[in-house]
Amino acid sequence: MAFKFPKLPGSTPAGTTKKAGTTATKPAPKATTTKKVAVNTGTRSGGVGYRKYQGDALWLPNTARPEWLDGSLPGDRGFDPLGLSKPSEFVVIGVDENDQNVGKNNKGTVEAIVQASPDEVSSENRLAPYSEVFGLARFRECELIHGRWAMLACLGALVAEATTGVSWVEAGKVELDGASYAGLSLPFSITQLIWIEVILVGGAEFYRNTETDPEKRCYPGGVFDPLKLASEDEERAFRLKTAEIKHARLAMVSFFGYG
Repeated sequence: MAFKFPKLPGSTPAGTTKKAGTTATKPAPKATTTKKVAVNTGTRSGGVGYRKYQGDALWLPNTARPEWLDGSLPGDRGFDPLGLSKPSEFVVIGVDENDQNVGKNNKGTVEAIVQASPDEVSSENRLAPYSEVFGLARFRECELIHGRWAMLACLGALVAEATTGVSWVEAGKVELDGASYAGLSLPFSITQLIWIEVILVGGAEFYRNTETDPEKRCYPGGVFDPLKLASEDEERAFRLKTAEIKHARLAMVSFFGYG
């Protein structure tokens, strides 16, 4: 009959050894990490497409905006390093006191500094309707009109070259052989075409100069906005005006690369 020793607590089976200085430990719990979400600290807000800039957008960072450019105009980025659009100021000087009998000759003193009134438009002078030649309103109108012509020219030059194969630089030479449009000959000479252009464009400008409202001179609306895109919502109209002046500036600069 075989005899077995009773199993005592803490005993180890035969043939096994236990290392000294070691204790049984539970496995460490699996480390968990929390996903960090980036905080939106940008300066733009809005959904897909247009994103409104929150802040004063300047043409050059860390520059000061001139006091006469308050950002109310579409596309105003405070760019006027030469101060051309700064309102004119007139100095009022008193009359000199000159009395030869008593040997008195006092110079006139500065009595006041008068700032010119805002740009006014007169329908009487249709060649120069603005009261200030170097005025902010006139500069904006000239920039906008030149930009619109530049946008038409950039697109028109590419379309004309693609359809006719004639470079826009050589277009004048082709017209000397005879005026044509869409492959059809026109019964006009170069001189007649020049006069037609002068009458049509000049007449349109004379008619436009009858308008005395600076806003309507640049954005007449009406038949020029048949879809009512900028006639009902002022905020949307401001965004569209800003987009137009941006594209106009880009077109004026890009046309320098045409050759």
